[in-house]
Amino acid sequence: MASGVTVTDEVITVFNEMKVRKAQANEDEKKKRKKAVLFCLSEDKKHIVLESGQEILTGDVGTTIADPYLHFVKMLPADDCRYALYDATYETKETKKEDLVFIFWAPDGAPLKSKMIYASSKDAIKKKFTGIKHEWQVNGLEDIKDRRTLAEKLGGSSVVTLED
Repeated sequence: MASGVTVTDEVITVFNEMKVRKAQANEDEKKKRKKAVLFCLSEDKKHIVLESGQEILTGDVGTTIADPYLHFVKMLPADDCRYALYDATYETKETKKEDLVFIFWAPDGAPLKSKMIYASSKDAIKKKFTGIKHEWQVNGLEDIKDRRTLAEKLGGSSVVTLED
């Protein structure tokens, strides 16, 4: 069921920037790369927008942010839904991998109307996020607080690492 909600160009730009990792990026560009972002519905509930101030830059990791995963979990509101992208680094038995994870955060404490609007609008944002291999619906902190849960979702054999 589509809700008629549209995705803003800014959201698509952020996704494309996170998806494409430039091998020849200089240090300054690497520091500005986003590790995690939150998206929410606009005030009028007609657009999916980038939530202001709710992002983690790669350059903040190790300086102002010690643990990006725990910081990301704390960014999620306890009483409302969100969409998120998290750039996860994890290890499988064979190798170290990096993948973008699309997260639909719908905590038990969110209002029913909010859950319904976000659920019915999820396809609109997912269609714009071409190439996403991993999607995770999370309904509470118990589901997301342990990084091993994310590593398992991604097929990793060990904890999601903190490195970039």
